[in-house]
Amino acid sequence: MGKHRLLWIILIILAILLLWGVRTYNNFVKTEEKMTQAWSQVENVYQRRMDLIPNLIAVVKSYSEYESGTLVAIVEARAKQAATDKLDPKTATQEQLSGFENTQQLLGDAVNDVILSIENYPDLKAEEAYQTFMAQYEGSENRILVERKRYNEMVQDYNKSIRRFPGNLIAQWFGFEQRNYFGN
Repeated sequence: MGKHRLLWIILIILAILLLWGVRTYNNFVKTEEKMTQAWSQVENVYQRRMDLIPNLIAVVKSYSEYESGTLVAIVEARAKQAATDKLDPKTATQEQLSGFENTQQLLGDAVNDVILSIENYPDLKAEEAYQTFMAQYEGSENRILVERKRYNEMVQDYNKSIRRFPGNLIAQWFGFEQRNYFGN
């Protein structure tokens, strides 16, 4: 009867380990999916900002003669951002994330230059279409900051979960790898 008891104990221990492994694996998948969803939100808010830029150009062009070089800079920055391949957060290197961020920064800088230049046109600042654009643009910039922060928090949670012992054994076994932060 001692052999059967030992066999049952071994089977119970193996079952517990198997259940723990399945639970750990599923938690990694859940965290990875949250991180992927957070990255999608980052892309969404950047796209929202990019979609607002033609509105700014239309408002400014329709209201006054405008310094064409500044508008060209915005159009070029927007085109460069649009041409940027979408990043896969699973495989994005820190260099790729930095390049994506730099492209976004160029676009934001170009728009900010236009906004600063509008100070020379007090009538335009009072224009309802411009005021609406500014409210939407400021909202987009705030959303960008929030979503980037959320993404980085998800990356942090994920990276911690796959590095902690003994879960790191499951992570290594199934190929879960650390991800890079956005904006570092």
